[in-house]
Amino acid sequence: MKNASLSLRLGLSVTLMGAALVLLLACLAVFALDHELDSRARKDLARKMLQVEHNLRVDLRSEDLGSRAHPLLDLVMGHDNLSLNVLALDSRHPHLLSLGPGLESRVAELPTAARLAFYPWRDSSGNQILTVTRLMHLRDNTPVKVMMSLNRADDNALLQAYLHSTLLALPLLLVLIGAGAWWLMQRGLKPLRRFRRIAGQVSTQDLQHRLPTNDLPLELAELARSINVMLDRLDQGVSQLSQFSDDLAHELRTPLSNLMGKAQVTLARERDNANYREVLEDSIEELTRLNRIINDMLFLAQVSQPQTQVALKPLALADEAARVVELFAFSAEMKEVELVVEGWGTAMGDRLMFQRALSNLLSNAIRHSPEGVPVELQIERVGSEVRLSVENQGPGIAAEHQPRLFERFYRVGSGRSRLEGGTGLGLAIVKSIMQLHGGRVEVGSNPLGPTRFTLVFPAE
Repeated sequence: MKNASLSLRLGLSVTLMGAALVLLLACLAVFALDHELDSRARKDLARKMLQVEHNLRVDLRSEDLGSRAHPLLDLVMGHDNLSLNVLALDSRHPHLLSLGPGLESRVAELPTAARLAFYPWRDSSGNQILTVTRLMHLRDNTPVKVMMSLNRADDNALLQAYLHSTLLALPLLLVLIGAGAWWLMQRGLKPLRRFRRIAGQVSTQDLQHRLPTNDLPLELAELARSINVMLDRLDQGVSQLSQFSDDLAHELRTPLSNLMGKAQVTLARERDNANYREVLEDSIEELTRLNRIINDMLFLAQVSQPQTQVALKPLALADEAARVVELFAFSAEMKEVELVVEGWGTAMGDRLMFQRALSNLLSNAIRHSPEGVPVELQIERVGSEVRLSVENQGPGIAAEHQPRLFERFYRVGSGRSRLEGGTGLGLAIVKSIMQLHGGRVEVGSNPLGPTRFTLVFPAE
């Protein structure tokens, strides 16, 4: 059973449950039939005892028990399973009247009371007998002991015939239940076979297949929708991974090609020390860029893991922004750009990650800001959020580019970031850091400027 199919397991389970229910119903039916037969026998005896009492009280005296017992004989005539015994208790006229099939003498030993009393017992042949006794009086007020007995052999035969027919029909019922259960299981599990067939077609090269959700039971429809959502996420993830692999190969190919080209050209002929030094300096720049790309990729891989957790502490955003501004003071001064910090707010975060995210935004703002125009850092609390905005007055970003700005290696202008020394990963790092903090990063820009990037933190 360990490796049995689900349909077989469910079919056997339903068959066993059906067998148990059939046996239970059969037992209940036998019990109910036996109870009903016993109840009818008692009611019939009680009714006839009323007739006997009426005949004894109205028509008979003690001396008439032997000669004028015709009214009593009419009650048992035609009933082969019914016996009547009347015993006079008057010592002057002792008499025992016995009508119907003879019974064993011990029936006379049964106790008698003023009310009806029923006694089930078995005779020497094993027949089940039901006897009812009662103390009555004759017309002359003579007390008599009345005993009416019913041989229940016919009732037992009926009960045994029903039980026998039930046992004979039970195997057929079990076969029918098993066949019906197997058919229902096959029909009910048909959507799962369709799921299996579609799942066998899904691969990393082909993630377009989806499970149909029409005409499915509620549970399987919910399962199909969940699997389709999972396939959508996988398709999106594989597409992003493929795109990222292509972008990464392109990004690494350029500096490597530059290094190889310069090395090949340099080694093509003899050169003086100055030329070799110049080639080595250019190579160091390319290697530095490669190292920066690798470090950014490692950082992205670290913060993008779902299980990554950081210890968040309260951060005074104005103080942290002032520290980052101090680091960029020289580059801003070189471009005659003033860095202005306004506002105040506190948020939960990791100091180093926050500084890295803000550094990436501030570096981009200084790079794209016109000379002599300040870059503004605005901190404010809006509802349950704390927002830190970095705004520059440089050229804006077209609306079609804004949704993709935070993708890895995406550039608005072809090669612009590469020529300026960027890796194309800065904004992707900012997005990952903000997701790790439970926040987000937003961008707003007009074609002619300004451009504003906003870090949105949940309030402390």
